[in-house]
Amino acid sequence: MKLILSLLIPQLAGAVGALFTVNAIPTWYKFLNKPSFSPPNWLFGPAWLTLYLLMGIALYLNWIKNNKQVKSNVRLFFIHLFFNLIWTPIFFGAKNLFLALIVIGIIWILIVVMIFKFWKVNKVSSLLLIPYLFWVSFASVLNYSVWRLN
Repeated sequence: MKLILSLLIPQLAGAVGALFTVNAIPTWYKFLNKPSFSPPNWLFGPAWLTLYLLMGIALYLNWIKNNKQVKSNVRLFFIHLFFNLIWTPIFFGAKNLFLALIVIGIIWILIVVMIFKFWKVNKVSSLLLIPYLFWVSFASVLNYSVWRLN
């Protein structure tokens, strides 16, 4: 059951985000000024699908361990997932690029903290979060650039 929940919950967060991007990408986002390094729109879906899968596996590898750090790690994961979940409605729904920048900064910090805390419980779970950190680092620069250009 923990495996199913660990894999399903991050994907559900991504599905909620998709509800906000589906209409905004071809209308509002398409017409924003974007930096030259902005990836094509089709890349975001597969990238996030993969990252949510890795996040779910990392959560599961922590959740199945039996020590006192696990409860704290699982709580941290869900706090982080909350910020991950609200970024998309803020950016694409409310079109508040600056607030989205603040939220993605919080996400970045929480990922770094998760990497260190997960390492203490399961090293593989920590390593699975590294691609996510890289992607959010890139997304942060992209968010900042789009905010500055618009």
